[in-house]
Amino acid sequence: MKFTIHHQDEVTSARTGEIITDRGTIPTPVFMPIGTRGTVKAVSTEELNSISAKIILGNTYHLYLKPGHDLIGRAGGLHNFMNWNGALLTDSGGFQVFSLAKLNKINDEGVEFQSHIDGSRHLFTPESSMEIQQHLGADIIMAFDQCPPGQTDYQTVETAVERTSKWMKRCNVYLTENQGIHDWEQNVFPIVQGNVYEELRQKSAEELIPFATCGMAIGGLAVGEEKSAMFETIEQMDELLPKDQPRYLMGVGRPTDLVRSVKRGVDMFDCVLPTRNARNGQLFTSHGIVNIRNEKHKEDFSTVDEKCGCNLCKNHTRAYLRHLMNVNEILGHRLATMHNLTYYMDLMENMRSEIAAGTFNEWSHNYLKFMLDHKGM
Repeated sequence: MKFTIHHQDEVTSARTGEIITDRGTIPTPVFMPIGTRGTVKAVSTEELNSISAKIILGNTYHLYLKPGHDLIGRAGGLHNFMNWNGALLTDSGGFQVFSLAKLNKINDEGVEFQSHIDGSRHLFTPESSMEIQQHLGADIIMAFDQCPPGQTDYQTVETAVERTSKWMKRCNVYLTENQGIHDWEQNVFPIVQGNVYEELRQKSAEELIPFATCGMAIGGLAVGEEKSAMFETIEQMDELLPKDQPRYLMGVGRPTDLVRSVKRGVDMFDCVLPTRNARNGQLFTSHGIVNIRNEKHKEDFSTVDEKCGCNLCKNHTRAYLRHLMNVNEILGHRLATMHNLTYYMDLMENMRSEIAAGTFNEWSHNYLKFMLDHKGM
């Protein structure tokens, strides 16, 4: 994998670049739609191609449970299994250590967890996470890490940082000794932990940088900490992480957060927000956020967003979408999801264009002010 920086903003840390993988070129900054179980919910791979999505994310934990990494490996990897020709990134399963905390037990060996599906017991270790991800065949795979919640005491976070470093070493040993089963290159990203504790973030970054050959991730944010503390941590990461490698901010996805994070040197993002919120009737538009289920849209025969070129905005009204959502028609979920994903892809393209033109700082200031004024935060 190769990363090249094309433009660097003169005022902020924003930059444009491209990541080249065996599956093609990914322009950065980039947002990765989440395909948890081998699909971006309600969207086909052809539709993802139509909005110029270049990379999507799969979930190691969920794919391990169903249909199983062995089956996906025999299918030729997740790309072939879901008929996706773009790049793929898989998480390590480490986030489920945080999100499914009531179902797991953590120690230095790994994480013993109870399946949320059938109650069966399983053990994830750094080695098994790498093995599973090798079978899934993602272009970018994530090191196994421990992600503590946002409101966590110093000692617990310190333990998580130390454990994450030890697990990174074990991931590296496993990958060195065990070749993948597919014939394309897989690249591992270490994940910096440390919550909002500055010295622990520095410790984690310094211990993980030696294992970073093609990119690093910033984990453990947007998990309950104060928003101001999150951005302070991102600024710290901008100073500490290698400038010549892409920085991936995990799980952060409000449009305004994307803009603020790009200003602070982040190149890659993922989040369930555009797809999950779409299914709940919340749309991101050039006018701010639209809650389409609201009564005021019942007889609104205008388009959702005249500046958007998605199928919904070109062919249907707010009243029609509200009707579909309120009677729980699948088409409503599909139209809303594609609209939100189109908004996100357009936002990333706008940021790349503004950075390249040297106007990003002014543009971002105006965008953030507009969203604040129109309750789009």
